[in-house]
Amino acid sequence: MHPLISPAQLLDGLSLPSLVILDATLALPGENFDPVQRFAQARIPGARYFDIELFSDPESTLPHMIPSQARFERLARGLGIDADSPIIFYDQGNAASAARAWWLAGLFGLDRVQVLDGGLPAWLRAGGPVQAETATKEASPADTTAAFRTAPRFGRVRGLGDMKNLVGRDDVLILDARSRGRFEGTAAEPRAGLPSGHMPGAASLPYGDLLDENRAFLPGPALRERFIRTGVADDRPVITTCGSGLSASVLSLGLAACGWTSHALYDGSWAEWASTPGVPIETGPGRSEMA
Repeated sequence: MHPLISPAQLLDGLSLPSLVILDATLALPGENFDPVQRFAQARIPGARYFDIELFSDPESTLPHMIPSQARFERLARGLGIDADSPIIFYDQGNAASAARAWWLAGLFGLDRVQVLDGGLPAWLRAGGPVQAETATKEASPADTTAAFRTAPRFGRVRGLGDMKNLVGRDDVLILDARSRGRFEGTAAEPRAGLPSGHMPGAASLPYGDLLDENRAFLPGPALRERFIRTGVADDRPVITTCGSGLSASVLSLGLAACGWTSHALYDGSWAEWASTPGVPIETGPGRSEMA
């Protein structure tokens, strides 16, 4: 199954009784809006709200780290998800939210998962209908009967210990989705107290470079060329990273859309790396793009 679905394709399948549609919008640093309020004002018919903060580890001091298997399973059941559910994630236009939800779902064993390319804005431009009603983050009792069981694929995630062993190696490509200013150390991090810069050997690929002016993914050939120019190759595993694991998911989704499967996401990302005493931090352009 291709990880992206167009508004036209979703319109064709909107009436499928087993379809689960989830708005996964989370405001990114610098975005000032209430995604639940917007969801209440306009949602794709039948959609429910997938709260990324709820689907995170409440005990972690780092932002929206992956939850336990039991937590993900309980919350997914509450949204009516089971292993056979076709699931469509969308967001209200920042691309990273739906990509993070897609990555989480795949991490915990869900296969029939797609992202609405271009999000709610693309849906509206295509003439897709919306509903307005009071939104809730909580599942109703009737929703808790779904028989979903997690089947984690922990090879798709990397932790701090992994990254300490991987930085600077030529046989692995670390792709950083943050802005080039943050990557190079010339722009401040949005989280107080963190220095900017990057992990040794990393390459800069701001996630917006994979998107067009409407925040939809570039066409396949252009998308693939963008990755190749940054050093992606069939025989070279990729680790995606960013500030806190959200926009890195856009890179992971783009890699999957191009057919690459040898990639994982560093969940702690820069929020963890830059706050860890003694780890190396570099500034400047990092790995150069291929000519």
